[in-house]
Amino acid sequence: MSKQSKTNEPRTFEQTRTSETVLQRITAIRAPRLLRGLELALVVFALAIGVAAVVITDLTLTGNPSTALLPTGIMFVVAVLGLHFTVRWVAPDADPLIMPIAVFLNSLGVAMIYRIDLAKKLTGWDSFSMKQLVWSTIAIVAAIVVITVIRNHLVLFRYTYLTGLAAVVLLLLPMLPGIGIELGGARVWIKLGAFTFQPGEIAKILLAVCLSGYLIRNREALSMVGRKFAGIRFPRGRDLGPLLLFWLAAMSVLVFQRDLGTSLLYFGLFLSLLYLATGRIGWIILGGGLFLVGGLIASQTLAYVHKRFANWLDPFADPQGASYQLVQGLFGMANGGMTGTGLGQGFPQDTPVSESDYIIPSLGEELGLIGLFVVLAAYLLLVGRALRIGFAAQDDFGKLLGAGLGFAFALQVFVVVGGVTRVIPLTGLTAPFLAAGGSALVSSWIIVALLLRLSNSVRNRPKLVIRA
Repeated sequence: MSKQSKTNEPRTFEQTRTSETVLQRITAIRAPRLLRGLELALVVFALAIGVAAVVITDLTLTGNPSTALLPTGIMFVVAVLGLHFTVRWVAPDADPLIMPIAVFLNSLGVAMIYRIDLAKKLTGWDSFSMKQLVWSTIAIVAAIVVITVIRNHLVLFRYTYLTGLAAVVLLLLPMLPGIGIELGGARVWIKLGAFTFQPGEIAKILLAVCLSGYLIRNREALSMVGRKFAGIRFPRGRDLGPLLLFWLAAMSVLVFQRDLGTSLLYFGLFLSLLYLATGRIGWIILGGGLFLVGGLIASQTLAYVHKRFANWLDPFADPQGASYQLVQGLFGMANGGMTGTGLGQGFPQDTPVSESDYIIPSLGEELGLIGLFVVLAAYLLLVGRALRIGFAAQDDFGKLLGAGLGFAFALQVFVVVGGVTRVIPLTGLTAPFLAAGGSALVSSWIIVALLLRLSNSVRNRPKLVIRA
């Protein structure tokens, strides 16, 4: 038989199967490299946006580029690259978009805070931007530790009740005399030496872990339905214990710690996970009704809650007094218009705490509505990736945890943006990654680390379902 005829012979089943196996192995080797290469390119692009924003601010306000942020900025860049190479090593199949989005938001926030520092003539360690870069570095190092230590997210399932206990302890710390302090009317901070920290930011992560594990173990009982009303089946009365308990806890945060935003965030996270675990819309209606009733009672009996509701309903009733911050933020965003005044050409410093609680109006004034759309699109993409990770997870605990972490971001952004735009009453929460504040940065980057770990597990783990 000639050589030509041999090459035209049909391939056997074994040959075809061997070729497919080899192709799959080559693809499996190349896919992580492509993902990490894409991630690195996007991270460098996100860092370049932050550097460009700082340079533009310097040229606009001072006429010359400054090296004030150079030392801490280099630390931040090294930490970001360190996280990237850690992910490349311990989680090569992780989602390539999560880290670049976080770096973009973090860098943009630093640039805006730096612009406000220049307007207020804050320099050195007195400036918020310098502290923000240091805290960003610490937060990214914490993310590196988390993604290195937690090699399998299912390990967290073992500590369901321990994480819940730790969350309760963290929530109670600000109430202890000696270390708990009150800032901005809310008692949610602790003071350790020269540093202040908000333990509730870490508590929300522990609550997401605890609630995910608890609902997996008890979802069959919680999914039982009782009577049908208005076409909707509501849960049985005997199963309302967890809802009432968590409602009381949220109301306690509102009453004793005087923090409406944190109370809304915790209860919203609980309801979101409860609905995902059971698929019963009745829980959302009951929970939403309970929180609405509690909020209305608080608005009539607690002076600080009543003031927030009054400012929300009519901010121009006292524009130079109680609602001064809200009015200034609204005028700032109006001044920005569609395209913004440009970096360094607005007046965000006229709004109280414009570098933290009101970072969104500050960005809106100088970047305009288009700039805010870009920021909100980044948040939307981050939440979407988190929900995608949760829905694609191969175990029930991973599904709830991924979705819960995504909802934590979504609820916080909604509360912050809704407050400054008068969709809901103003609260004390800050925009993730953007606003000045070390505790919020640490918690946000830890969530990023957990999402990276979860996304890596989605791609390379066999299907597994946890059953209590």
